[in-house]
Formats: sequence, structure tokens, C-alpha cells
Amino acid sequence: MASPNEKLADALSALKALQDGSQRIFRSKDLSRVHRERLLKTGFLREITKGWLMSASPQTQEGDTTPWYASFWEFCTRYCGERFGKDWYLSPEQSLLLHAEATAIPRQVIINSTKGTNNNLVLPFGTSLYDLKVKEPPQADDLSEKSGLRVYSPDAAIIKVPEAFFQRAPVEAQIVLSSIRDESGILGRLLDGGHSAVAGRIVGAFRRTGRTAFADDIISTMKGAGYDVREIDPFAKQHHVPVILPGVSPIVSRLKAIWEAQRGTVMEIFRQPPGLASDKAGYLKFVDEIYRSDAYHSLSIEGYNVTPELIDRVRLGSWNPEIDQTDRQIRDALAARGYWQAFEKVKESIVGILDGAPSGALARGEHRAWYRELFQPSVTAGILRPSALAGYRTSPVYLRGSSHITPRAESVAEGMNALFDLLEKESEPSVRAVLGHWLVGYLHPYPDGNGRMARFLMNVMLASGGYPWTIVRVEDRETYLSGLETASVQMDLGPFTTFLAERVQWSIEKAS
Repeated sequence: MASPNEKLADALSALKALQDGSQRIFRSKDLSRVHRERLLKTGFLREITKGWLMSASPQTQEGDTTPWYASFWEFCTRYCGERFGKDWYLSPEQSLLLHAEATAIPRQVIINSTKGTNNNLVLPFGTSLYDLKVKEPPQADDLSEKSGLRVYSPDAAIIKVPEAFFQRAPVEAQIVLSSIRDESGILGRLLDGGHSAVAGRIVGAFRRTGRTAFADDIISTMKGAGYDVREIDPFAKQHHVPVILPGVSPIVSRLKAIWEAQRGTVMEIFRQPPGLASDKAGYLKFVDEIYRSDAYHSLSIEGYNVTPELIDRVRLGSWNPEIDQTDRQIRDALAARGYWQAFEKVKESIVGILDGAPSGALARGEHRAWYRELFQPSVTAGILRPSALAGYRTSPVYLRGSSHITPRAESVAEGMNALFDLLEKESEPSVRAVLGHWLVGYLHPYPDGNGRMARFLMNVMLASGGYPWTIVRVEDRETYLSGLETASVQMDLGPFTTFLAERVQWSIEKAS
């Protein structure tokens, strides 16, 4: 008789046979009842809804959204394919969000299909899928495919979304408008559909985002065809709509639009910068004095069990993985050593800034060195492969408990270059600090250490304005992560900026 371990191994073999590369979604009927129940009991599978399962890890805790959010769009694709064949497509609004690289998991996805039943399928963690019955399918040239999802093309979607979309998602609307290389696709649809009212807001949107030639061509052609077009600005309630150059990739357009839309929030909340520190020795002395507390809190936020005593051992050099085998095996000790090395490298960058080096250019040139120091001890100890020091990630990452899905790995390098361009052009130190921190977390460019790198960058940018080194405390972890989530998912930077401004004020008072 097979042992329990052997039975589980057989079930896992059956699951592996179903997996094709990174496939995570399965039908219940794909597995025998015995295998299915065994895998569900041990946590290798989780039920999504009746008849549907997803891969998981036995270590996944109850309430952890990560496996579901990582599987969400794959489920939508497979479920809709099973129910509707090829007669389904995402709503125009959701299509535009995906074209604009808005990756947050929506609370509800609306699927359009002539086979729809106007039914709302309740899914895990407050998400749902609503199949909206439509009378006729769209024209073939109105549809495209993005990451396996059937979506409206940008030209078709921008016409079909209501005017309110431009207010609800101004950044995404701007990005899609900037991605359109030729207005003829939009113009043809406007003419054939007789969409004079829609033409008025499309013209206004193009003009507001700097595409004046497109706006003039659309309005003159529509009027020449006998349509009465009254131009309106659908972004009228937006204080600032940036001009994004056409032909720029969505991730670069997105970062630029976010920066322009959010910098005013930071400037309203943050106090004026003190100015570059004149007492360099005093500034650096405060940085040295705060290290012990900073290391404890920064590592604890990331889940490392690091004690102040361990930090002192690392700083004083009494930690030695070459001699002490226990130290060599302790992951937390390796993290503490890496943090100390990276902290020292970041402090060298701050010295350069205090000597007058431009902060954005300096960070661009030295951030890779911070990252290498952060993980060098783990590589030396053989816990990580040497390739871990190479830099940016080459595979997807999913954030525990967050509905923000990080950009594709292929977009990371281009996104980071755009971020450093923005840092170099920005004149306000507080904007560089807050937006720099947030957008490193938004891009999540590294396989690990993104939070620590974001806080290092923040403090380098704070130094460029004379603000003191600032700690994000572990007891504030919930507020801190909630602020980042609100910024990334709702594009509301207010809570995160307010939190950091309060922490900076605390450091100012402590340093004085």
C-alpha cells in the first residue's frame, strides 16, 4: 500500500502534467476526485468558484490575496473562453486601462458578449466578473489581443468610453491618446458612426494633450462631412494635464503622466526644504547616529528578525560568516550585513550630494552599487546565486496583499531609465524623495530588496534638499504600506505623502 507521501507525490505529478509553463488555473474535472481532494487539503490547490481551481503554496496563509491576484487575468481568459468561445471581449473602459499599462486588479471586470446573461460571478477577495449581454459583436478591426485577453483596440475604445472616463482615469486616457500615431482610425469610426458629440470631446482631449494637428484635422473633416462638432475639454476638471510626446512606450508615458499629475500634491503637503546642509559634518554625524534604529526598522518592515544586538555585531565587525558557521547560516544576519554595507555606500552618495553633485544623476550612476552591497553577503555565503547581483528582475513579481500588479519584466529597464530622467529634471527635493520612493515600489525593479532600495533613494533625495535622514518605523508598517497601495491602485498620493511628511518632521525635530 502506498504511503501518504507517495500518494501526495502522485497527486503532484498529476498536477504537474496539467501545468504548461506558468499555467495556474485548472478545471476541477481536469483532476481525479482523489488527487483533487488531496491537493486541496494540503494547500497546493485553492478553489476559486465551483468547478475552477488555482495553484497555490501550502505556506500561503488564509486571507493572502497573492495567489489569486497572480492568477486573476488567466482565470478571466480561461473562464470566458470556456463559456463564450471567441464571442467575448473586455469592456471599452477596461480595455483602455490595459492599453495604458494600468495593472491594478479591478474589483469588477465587465465582459461583453452576445452570449452574456447579465450575471455577476462572485470571485475571491471581493472581486467579480459580470457578463454583459450585447446585441451585436464589434467589428473585427475594433478588437485586438493583449496578454491573451480579448480587448477593444485603442482607436475603438477611446470612442466608446463615456466622458466620465476622462475624469476617473485621466492618466490612462492621456497615455492612450499619446500612443495613437495616426488619427485616421479614430476619424473613420467617428465619420461612419456619425459620432459628432463624441468627436467634440476627442478633439478637446487631443488639443489638451498637445496633439493640436490631430484635433484640427478631426474637426475640419467632420465639419466637411456635414457634422456639427462642438469641441469640449473632457479633462476640464483636471488642474494639470501633461503633454506626452507621441510614440513613447506606455510605461514611459505612464510614469511621466503620474509624475506631472502628482507632484503638486507633494508640494502642497511637504514643508519647504531647509536647503543643502552647510554643516556637512553635523549632517553626517546624525546619519551615523540614526543607523542602528534605521537598520532595525527597515529590515523589520521586510520581515527579517533582526535585533539591535545583531546590528551592533555587524557594525563592530564581530559578525564573520567565514569563521562562525552559525552566522553563515543565519539569513537575518546576512540581511543585516548587507544593509550595513549598502548603508555605507548610500552615505558615500550623500557625501557627494553635500559636495554639490546633482542628486538625480548621482543616484542613476550609483544605485546599482547600493543594490550589490545589499545582497553581496548572501551571494558570498552561497545562499543566493551570483546572478542575484546583476540588477533588475527578469520575471514577474507579485506583492503580498496588494491588488497592484507590477509592470512586466520587459518594461522595467525602460521604466527605471524614465524614472531617473524625471529625478534629474525635477527641481523640488521633496517631489524627488516622495515620487522616487513610490515609483521604485510601483515598478518593483529588483528580485528582492525593493523596499530597502526605495527608502535609500528617498533619503538620498531628502539629503539634496537638506532634510535629515528619515526612518519609516516598523510600528507604522500598516500605514506605510496602505499609503503605497492607495497611491499605486487609486492614484491618490495624498496619504503616503502626508505620512512621509510627518516622519520627516519627526527627523527634523530629532536632529535639531
